[in-house]
Amino acid sequence: MRRLILVLKVAAVVAAMLALSGLASAKTQATATAAIIDAQGEVIGEAKLTQLNDNKVKVYAKAAGLEPGKHGIHFHSAGLCEPPAFASAGAHFNPESAKHGLHNPEGSHAGDLPNLKVRKSGVGVLRGKTDRVSLLPGPKSLFDADSSALVVHAAKDDQVTDPTGNSGARIACGVIEPAPEVSSEQQG
Repeated sequence: MRRLILVLKVAAVVAAMLALSGLASAKTQATATAAIIDAQGEVIGEAKLTQLNDNKVKVYAKAAGLEPGKHGIHFHSAGLCEPPAFASAGAHFNPESAKHGLHNPEGSHAGDLPNLKVRKSGVGVLRGKTDRVSLLPGPKSLFDADSSALVVHAAKDDQVTDPTGNSGARIACGVIEPAPEVSSEQQG
C-alpha cells in the first residue's frame, strides 16, 4: 500500500511540474493595432501587427474606399494622424537614416513596406512580415517616445526613389497602439 501511495505522490508531482512548465512556456506576444482613417477622419480600415519569435513583425492591413491599383504604405515616425494631409505623422520611420525603397541598393527605411494592392472593389489588403521594425523596446521599436503611424499614399511606391518612392500625397493614416498582451495558448 505504501508503494502505491508513493507512486501516486510521484505521479502527482510530475503532473504538477508538467502543468507548470506548460504555463511557463506560454509566451506572450507583443501586438498592436491601428484604426486607419481617411482625409475626412472616417475609419476606413484597420491594421494588426504581431511580434513574432523570429524577430519579425507580421503586418496585416486592410482599408476600403480607395482607388484601385497599388498604393505606397509605410510606417511613419510619429503616432499622430491629423487629417486631411496627415503631415503630423512625420517622415518615414527611419531610425538608421537609410535611403528609401525595398529595392534601393543602399538599403531601405525601417518603415518601408510593399505596396498596398487595392482591388476594383476599392478594398486593399497588405499581408507581410518585416524585420526592420519591432514592437519590443529597442532602436527599431515603433513605440518610441512619440509612437508611430501607418500611412497610405495616393500613388504606387516605386521602391527606389528617396525619400518617399514617388508615392504621392498621404490619403489615409492610423496611429499604431499597443494591444493587450495575448498568450500563445489564447491564440490557439
